[in-house]
Amino acid sequence: MEIRQLRYFVTVARTRHFGQAAEQLHMAQSPLSQAIRQLESQIGATLFHRTTRRVDLTTAGEAFLRDALRILDATDAAVERVARIGEGRSGFLRVGTTGLAAYKQLPQLARIAARELPGVELRFVPDLLTPASEAALAENRIDVALLRPPTAGAGVATRLITRERLVLAVPAAHRLAGDEPVGLDELREEDFVVYGTRDSVVDAATTHACFGAGFLPRRAHEVTETSVMLTLVAAGLGVALLPESVLALRIEGVRYVTVADDVHVDLALAWRADDDDPALAALLETLVANGFVAPVPMIAGAS
Repeated sequence: MEIRQLRYFVTVARTRHFGQAAEQLHMAQSPLSQAIRQLESQIGATLFHRTTRRVDLTTAGEAFLRDALRILDATDAAVERVARIGEGRSGFLRVGTTGLAAYKQLPQLARIAARELPGVELRFVPDLLTPASEAALAENRIDVALLRPPTAGAGVATRLITRERLVLAVPAAHRLAGDEPVGLDELREEDFVVYGTRDSVVDAATTHACFGAGFLPRRAHEVTETSVMLTLVAAGLGVALLPESVLALRIEGVRYVTVADDVHVDLALAWRADDDDPALAALLETLVANGFVAPVPMIAGAS
């Protein structure tokens, strides 16, 4: 039994007329009648009562019509699903993200994907530093990452999402908790709360910026999570330099102050360069079209 035979049968059943059915199917009536008789022979039952004026379904035909419609609906749905997957309009992607990006850039990405690619399911893996994101990409545990360059591993493609200035988080009662920008050289006597995790890009940027201002930050407290860092700042135990996406986090007892020096870190979208998943290609195209990522790749190893 072939799918085309089922379509022939359903068309005749709906029109109750071989001539009209043949016209809808763009074929001659004789081969259509022959195909229906062949179908009846294959299943061993008469499907139609035929008269000179009308064609009616038999009891067997009524039962077979219900099954034929289910089969054709399932076949059409399967073809549509495969087409959507092939075009990148359907699929599943795992997205890893560095901590602060989860508060600002990740919601933006999710909104764009939900609006433009509703058939693509995104699952999120939070709190990954760049080395962990690279490892997860290499081991096929995630498909896309929001990370902070530079990347060290080969085979990772990146596009810039944004360049973020660092802002200063200080206790609300701190001497620098005003509206005026603060120069880094004003922080040389301050205790710092820093990321103590190895290979933290933000920690490296903080150390490099302070060194450029003529001192090394006094690392009073080392933490692994931004929420803990801000809690310690609110408690008056130090100050912290963080990417400006931290402004999405409002913590009682913490004030954010603009840094006068041009100190920044990048945030990029990364994926396996050899990944040919149509859903990934569709997501990248959509993010570029919506201005979420730069239209050109980043230079390997650049920040």
